[in-house]
Amino acid sequence: MDYIIQAEHVVKQYGAFRALDDVSVNIPRGSVYGLLGPNGAGKTTLIRIINRITAPDSGRILFDGHDIQPSDVELIGYLPEERGLYKKMKVGDQVLYFAQLKGLTKAEATRRAKDWFVRFGIESWWGKKVEELSKGMAQKVQFITTVLHEPRLLIFDEPFSGFDPLNAQLLKDEMLRLRDQGATIIFSTHNMASVEEICTHITLINKARNILSGSLDEVRAEFGAVEVREVVKMGKSMNDIFIEAVGNE
Repeated sequence: MDYIIQAEHVVKQYGAFRALDDVSVNIPRGSVYGLLGPNGAGKTTLIRIINRITAPDSGRILFDGHDIQPSDVELIGYLPEERGLYKKMKVGDQVLYFAQLKGLTKAEATRRAKDWFVRFGIESWWGKKVEELSKGMAQKVQFITTVLHEPRLLIFDEPFSGFDPLNAQLLKDEMLRLRDQGATIIFSTHNMASVEEICTHITLINKARNILSGSLDEVRAEFGAVEVREVVKMGKSMNDIFIEAVGNE
């Protein structure tokens, strides 16, 4: 198997709180990989370590088979759950600014950005300030800033938060199109509903530990025979919730 990201026995501690406890994850190249689990499970901590925003206390991250380096971050596009646009800056200027930070020339960034604005039907937003946009409108802009430099790895942390179903589907379609063009996608969520629709592989993280990992087909094969109603009677753990979400079709 060809992996773009390998997390090996990652541990991260914040004081007395262990955010990640010996977590290992292998992300196949070309996959849409779901990082699942409740809020506070450790998903975002793992993402921040992959992005070199923070470092593990022990364990390591491999990118394309080597220990991840600062230069590798340029090959990653990251859409954080906490959006980070400058409210007073015009939308078009902001998109070009972030693209140039990722190494694009202004001319190339402008060409790609105009294409994305047409694709999303938001050409009229170019001269608006971010503070004039709704939350959903701003999320579309940040999605564009994340993908514009055409990174090998795209990481989306709760990308559909605050979106109506129509715009959520638009983003799902674009994520799959980017996958088809060669990108690998890590998709973090606590909402199980989108898993079967877009993910090829999953890892379930709960209470800082990797509960299970595998392709969606492998997980179905292992858990598909579970009688969900009987599981519910015993009380739902995160594992049970996952079985209910992707078990029996």
